[in-house]
Amino acid sequence: MESFRKLGVNEALIKALKEHNFTEPSEIQEKTIPLVLAGKDILGGAQTGSGKTLAFGTGLLQNCEKGKGIQALILTPTRELAEQIKKALHQFARYNPLSIVSIYGGVSIQPQIHDLRRADIVVGTPGRILDHLQRNTLNLKEVKTLILDEADRMLDMGFIDDVRKIISQCPKKRQTLLFSATLSREITRLSTDYMHNPVEILAGQQVDPTKLKQTYYEVANQGKFSLLVHFLKHEKAGLVMVFCNTRHGVDFVSRNLNSAGIEAEPIHGGLSQNKRTKTLESFHSGKTYVLVCSDVAARGLDIKGVSHIYNYDIPPNSKDYIHRIGRTARAGKEGEAISLLTERDYENMRSVLNDSQIHIKRMEVPANIEIIAQRKHYADRGGRGRDQGRSSGSRYSGRSRGYQSVRSGGQSRGGYQGRSSGRGYGGGRNYSRDRPSSERSYHSAGSSSSGHSGYVKNADGTYAKARPSSGHYGARSEGYGDRSRGSNYHRESKGRSFGGDHRGREHRSHEGGRERSSSGGHGRSGGRSGERSGYSRPRRRF
Repeated sequence: MESFRKLGVNEALIKALKEHNFTEPSEIQEKTIPLVLAGKDILGGAQTGSGKTLAFGTGLLQNCEKGKGIQALILTPTRELAEQIKKALHQFARYNPLSIVSIYGGVSIQPQIHDLRRADIVVGTPGRILDHLQRNTLNLKEVKTLILDEADRMLDMGFIDDVRKIISQCPKKRQTLLFSATLSREITRLSTDYMHNPVEILAGQQVDPTKLKQTYYEVANQGKFSLLVHFLKHEKAGLVMVFCNTRHGVDFVSRNLNSAGIEAEPIHGGLSQNKRTKTLESFHSGKTYVLVCSDVAARGLDIKGVSHIYNYDIPPNSKDYIHRIGRTARAGKEGEAISLLTERDYENMRSVLNDSQIHIKRMEVPANIEIIAQRKHYADRGGRGRDQGRSSGSRYSGRSRGYQSVRSGGQSRGGYQGRSSGRGYGGGRNYSRDRPSSERSYHSAGSSSSGHSGYVKNADGTYAKARPSSGHYGARSEGYGDRSRGSNYHRESKGRSFGGDHRGREHRSHEGGRERSSSGGHGRSGGRSGERSGYSRPRRRF
């Protein structure tokens, strides 16, 4: 503990650190704590898990006085990170009790209003902080220290305007600490606008590259999930994090893993805060060893003991890839990052590999993998999303409160048009019971259509996959007229086969709908109707 004393840490905090097995400061703590205690502005580059909370928390806990108003504000991009920081500061403040309050969306605002009246330190997300400022339930006039944690992620999530509004409510004479995993041009501009002669500190990576194994496997679309199950059942692993690019992908993978006998929990921004908190507690305690997550929900979380990272979807850039794999191979332990690629992942993989510092080894897919049946739940009742049900011409398919388009003259590829209580195309009319896809499949004059027509509704209300027709698009492929409340649609399309140029000739709306016309590009059947069909010219591999 002598190392902490040399940095200027007082005895009350040292006593708390000792109880939580802190013996030596990390690199970011060693470089930052003396400057924080001296009142300097700091621009820090450090990854999740580097010890930033104690680095900036030392100054807060030693400089704040109980009952003197809100003297410190910490902004974070996610609710989970706000709660994590609050809990850590509570531990460190055991012998110097301060009122530390976390405020974020997804929960009732009334208890937060009550807690803010006695708060000394506030940790929160930009949206809810701004909400309290507009309600006049948060007063930042006494703030001595402003901290922006995971600032790059806040910018990525579009919080920059909110952050600037919040900063404008803080006193100009203050200490500002900004921490970011990457010091981009936008971060530098932010520091120039709001910081006074900041000291730049860069902490080394916590991940040991010599102990991190990075691999990828190429697999057919229908084999990706089966390969994931194979690895999870046969690899000796500690805690496992499986990353997906969308919340719908998170739900799909987690539910199918549980159906395959692997206990997994999802976490993404669409879940209630109570559910997200319980999921993280279960994962931290080891009750659940597989966490299926999106980047947003998992950003900034310090989870120890993660041995394997699976990229079920490849992130769109190298920065997100580095954030993901940085959750394993920590503190001298070995870790493995495994990426599962199908054809649709090639573009993202090329972007990741453009970073010369990333080296991923290609591996052969193991033989004799058991094919696991997957439950196709494209959407839940009340859900909404672009990824539900991949049907050409279906803007949002499945049972959805969102928009549903029936402007299809192309192929239907998996999924069905269910019930929708939202507004649709055609004069803003509401869609109710659309015809099952067996009535909405494609009949061509002169040549047959190609692909899967979707799902057929059985007598008991369940859906079964409809029988696909064969061949290619002919000279004229006739679409369907969906029945809805006040609007029917019909489309004619011309073109060749999948990679060809399908041009939608006209789009006629009957019974009050609006008339539209469009022309499509490569791989788009019926103009815009095929924009989500997924049938495009084969991409080159990365």
